[in-house]
Order: sequence, then structure tokens, then C-alpha cells
Amino acid sequence: MPVSATIALAQIDVEAGAVEANRRRATDAIARAADRGADLVALPEIFNVGFFAFDLYHRLAESLGGETLSRIADAAAEHDVAVLAGSIVEDLAATTGVETPAEEGLANTSVFFDRDGERRAVYRKRHLFGYDSAEADLLVPGERTATAEFEDFTVGMTTCYDLRFPEQYRELVDAGATLVLVPSAWPYPRVEHWQTLSRARAIENQCYVATINGSGEFDDATLLGRSTAYDPWGTPLSSCDDEPTIVTAELDPDRVASVREEFPALRDRRV
Repeated sequence: MPVSATIALAQIDVEAGAVEANRRRATDAIARAADRGADLVALPEIFNVGFFAFDLYHRLAESLGGETLSRIADAAAEHDVAVLAGSIVEDLAATTGVETPAEEGLANTSVFFDRDGERRAVYRKRHLFGYDSAEADLLVPGERTATAEFEDFTVGMTTCYDLRFPEQYRELVDAGATLVLVPSAWPYPRVEHWQTLSRARAIENQCYVATINGSGEFDDATLLGRSTAYDPWGTPLSSCDDEPTIVTAELDPDRVASVREEFPALRDRRV
């Protein structure tokens, strides 16, 4: 019988360039979420360096075997929870043993760790933000859809700006995704975009969508928070404001199948 899972969205304060402090906030949030009964904890986009700290990307980039992800893997194993390590700036040349989209350069990379701290999936952000942002100039885009099996869910991964590209979510549904995690660094003033796009992705794909935003201010941007878990009807299950917090929600894997059976829109696609 499918088992429900408690997800925790760790909306931590992200301080530009304060890698060690940001790591501590992340591992502390994992511990607190585990104490509250979480089965899966998700962290925001570039939670260790800060998304808008573009001038620090090259200096603070790490491999998949670097200190940040090693600490997150250890925390997952210590507290017996799965963790989506929101994302880091990955040094592709320093990563070994994992296929990369280029031999060198930087990527915006999320990693899914199981309860034992083992790496189960790697996702590199495919759609890089170019509007008034240096991300598209600094990073190499990812090329692959990524999913991981956890409990009775197939977990898909996207990142922030990917929300604006619904075809990527169709790929995840075709890959079996029943829950999509979206670590982000979404700033003010685009609150309506953040909420509407996230909800639409849940409605049109009839799956859980959980958005994990950061909290904090940068020189030219303030993160709007509002991390939210949506059910397959697009109904918000739990949310928050823009302050650091942990948002929890209980997800039922049967809910996805029942919604798709009750309203079989996905079966009616003609493409």
C-alpha cells in the first residue's frame, strides 16, 4: 500500500558569499525538519553562495564531491531523511565520475540524496535566466531530465526559471513524475508570476509541485520567499511569507492517481 510522505521546504536565509554560514543554516534546517517528522527536505537554489552573488561564482564553485554536498549527504544519513540539495554552483571540470554537459565551466546543479546519504540523481538547470541577470553568461545549461525514486513517489527536479517552460514539466510527467521539486531564488516584485506559474504546473500536470525559495537580501534583489506545496489540483497545501522558516506538508501518492483518474486530461493530449 502506498505510503504518504512528509515534505519539508527549508526556506533558509541565504547570505551572499557566506558559504560556511549558509551550509550551517542548511544542515540545521535538515535537523529541525527531521525532528518534525520530515521524510524529505528540500533546499533553495544556490543556497551556499547565493544566486545573485554572480561575481563570486568562479571562486566559490565546487565539484559534486565538494564540501557543501558532502555535508548535506552526511546530514541526510545522520537524520534518516532524503534531501534535495537545492543547487550549488558546480565546477564541471572538477567533477569526476558523473557525466557533465561540458568538460569545463560552471553549472547550476541540484543533487537528490536518499536517506542513506547516497546520491540518486543530479539535475543541472536547463533554462538560464538572461533578463537583467548574469546567469546565462556565466553558466553552462543542463541537457537532461532528472528523476529519482523515493518511497512511493517519482520525484522530478527543475529549478526556478524552468517554471516558465511547461514543456519541461510534460517531459517529467512522461518520465513518471508524481512530485516535482523546484528550488529557486525568485525575487520581488514577481510574486504573481511565482505563485501562478507554480500552481499552473501542478494543475496541468496533475502532480504535486513543491517550490522552495530562499529568504534574504542581495545588493540588487530581495528574495520573496513564499515556498509552497501544491497538490495535483493546484491547491496550496502549505505556504509562508518571506521570512526564514520550514514549510511542511503531507503528500499522498494515491492522490496523484485518483486526480488523474477523476479528471483524465493527460490522456486527452493530442500532440
